[in-house]
Amino acid sequence: MSLYHWMVIVGTSVLAGMINSVAGGGTLLTFPTLVWLGQSPVVANATNTVALWPGSLGGMWGYREELGRSKPQLFMLMIPSFVGGIMGAVLLKLTPPGVFARLVPFLILFATLLFMVQGPVQRWLRLHGSDSSTTSPHWLGTAFLFQFAVAVYGGYFGAGIGILMLAVLGLLGLTDIHQMNGLKNLFAMCINGVAAIYFMFVGLVEWRVAAVMAVGAIVGGYGSAGIARWLGPRAVRRIVIGIGLAMTISLLIKKS
Repeated sequence: MSLYHWMVIVGTSVLAGMINSVAGGGTLLTFPTLVWLGQSPVVANATNTVALWPGSLGGMWGYREELGRSKPQLFMLMIPSFVGGIMGAVLLKLTPPGVFARLVPFLILFATLLFMVQGPVQRWLRLHGSDSSTTSPHWLGTAFLFQFAVAVYGGYFGAGIGILMLAVLGLLGLTDIHQMNGLKNLFAMCINGVAAIYFMFVGLVEWRVAAVMAVGAIVGGYGSAGIARWLGPRAVRRIVIGIGLAMTISLLIKKS
């Protein structure tokens, strides 16, 4: 790749780290950028997963106090997270590159739409529900099935899994949004972690790109958080949505 390509990768990684520190959704910048720069969509997806995984680890650690107050049975959802994550990663490896390339614009659109409804869903979660249902066997079985489906999607593509997990945790009774964010980050760490290990094992990761992206995301999340806070979550969310929709349209045009 040329110097220009590396500059674009660094810039989008820093921006993604900044956006993740406030609103989430940085994947909607980094993954389409790699595809636009000529990276195979499958390799781009795997590389993006490995590069941004440390962010989910940091997010989980930031909510460690809330996680410590969570009911023990909630941590059982790590099981379908691991199993679904590896199955989604294997499914990506088995998908012909041409088929995945045709799916990419629609996956980005789906993730962007999920990001668009994140705010209303979180407001609804604050107003409804009681966490008493989390003790029932029926809740645990339903949660296992839904989390498994989310994890398969997360291992396969990944963008937008946060809002899906927040929605199911709320619909199944949890009301503390900070506790829910902690659990969401924990499960995302499981999903992306096992997928990243598989991608590394089967040789789908472009290591130079992943390393640069990881450093850029860390720098963006740490050093640029002040800028993101100055812009405000609403402005950052609008930027992410706009970029997601623009990437969807541009990739559709590029494929036509």
